[in-house]
Amino acid sequence: MNRRDFIKSAGAAGGVLFAGCVTTQQKGSTQSLPNIVYILADDMGYGDVGALNPECRIPTPNLDRIANEGTHFTDAHSGSAVCTPTRYGILTGRYCWRSRLKKGVLFGYSEHLIEDGRTTVASLLKERGYNTACVGKWHLGMDMPTTDGNPANARNVDWKGRITNGPNSNGFDYFYGISASLDMHPYIYIENDRFVGECTTQKAFHRKGPAHKDFEAVDVLPTIQKKTCDYIRRQTADTPFFVYVPLNSPHTPIVPSKEFAGRSELGKYGDFCIQTDAAVGKIISALEEKGLAENTIFIFTSDNGCSPAAKIADLQSKGHYPSYVFRGHKADIYEGGHRIPFLLRWPKQVKAGSRSDETICLTDLIATCAAITGTSLPDNAGEDSCNILPAILGSDYRAPLREATVHHSINGSFSIRKGKWKLELCPGSGGWSAPKPGKAPEGAPPVQLYDLSKDIGEKNNVQHEHPGIVRELTELLEKYKAEGRSVRR
Repeated sequence: MNRRDFIKSAGAAGGVLFAGCVTTQQKGSTQSLPNIVYILADDMGYGDVGALNPECRIPTPNLDRIANEGTHFTDAHSGSAVCTPTRYGILTGRYCWRSRLKKGVLFGYSEHLIEDGRTTVASLLKERGYNTACVGKWHLGMDMPTTDGNPANARNVDWKGRITNGPNSNGFDYFYGISASLDMHPYIYIENDRFVGECTTQKAFHRKGPAHKDFEAVDVLPTIQKKTCDYIRRQTADTPFFVYVPLNSPHTPIVPSKEFAGRSELGKYGDFCIQTDAAVGKIISALEEKGLAENTIFIFTSDNGCSPAAKIADLQSKGHYPSYVFRGHKADIYEGGHRIPFLLRWPKQVKAGSRSDETICLTDLIATCAAITGTSLPDNAGEDSCNILPAILGSDYRAPLREATVHHSINGSFSIRKGKWKLELCPGSGGWSAPKPGKAPEGAPPVQLYDLSKDIGEKNNVQHEHPGIVRELTELLEKYKAEGRSVRR
């Protein structure tokens, strides 16, 4: 659907659905449970995927294949417009603003964010008999060993010590990856609870900081790809597995491998997106080589919208719109900050080439996994997670599945979306696009209300015309805050 047609149909109800079903599992049985591969791109926009944007100038044949052989969602969202809080929401099913992190992101040495004892997708599936792995960028904090007993920093990490409260403490049997983004040191791989190799202080990328002497940013995506494929090749059809693959791409530093340099007419960002697509293709191939693809739920999504580091204005001048028809980009409360690609393939369960316009959020993973595996979530888990399995399968269900969805910008500004209405509790973007926080025009209303069925580009603030809607949504958000959850089961 091109940008013009999408604008016309943005308020329409759900797309073509499929009446499928999931086999009810016998308690204690794992033989027919599906494997789950969950790939999370970093800063890849909705418009960067050809299957979602016919005018996309970046070839994405492997991502398009997922959509063509499965389903895609047109109204999928991250809970936040930046990465750490989105990752928290994916794994816990809880909005990150309920944690200690009220705005911004963590850094490479930050202590663990996921609360001790909290149920995660990985721990839930592990209890159900799954092998679990995380390969890639963690960015949820971990407690690094130090030489002086103080919180970790660039000078006091004990590189031979044991890391605590990382992925292995949150339900993952295996972890290989990096602590945070590649514009944050330390630049060293971690396997399970140990650093891989010793660190030295050297110039690494555009900042100085501790780095393994052989660590190069350009090698990280190929390493994540290889380690994921290696993990899949170690699996068998006898035991289900869940592998969470948070990529480092196409986040900065934008460093496509030599093999992909110059492949796009859009420069390095386009090249890096092409490489991201190719990595997805390699992971699919590994599943097929092992004969595991038919019983695998394969998901591709992104943590937030495209970053301005991609030089969005330059991309648009060449006819490519990474935010598609949506206003804003990464960090913003506008749709371009948190409406993201969501593609899913599940052979024999999901009709090829289907589509859903159901509003979903990345926090919905844990409740959906519970439904798939016939597991009940504890009352203190997945407080903002909705079971979206009916929308995935195209079952006959009453829409909407979610009463409302809450979003958060980088500076902690809120929005709440219910049906066609979206209320933003700030006068500007709450992020990096204009009007930036503190830069709204004099006299600008303190809140914004948009009817997305008529105004998908969020151009016409109608808060003054609908005070009742503003009041209703404000009260609903306050209720969600006070009750500590937004989803009832």
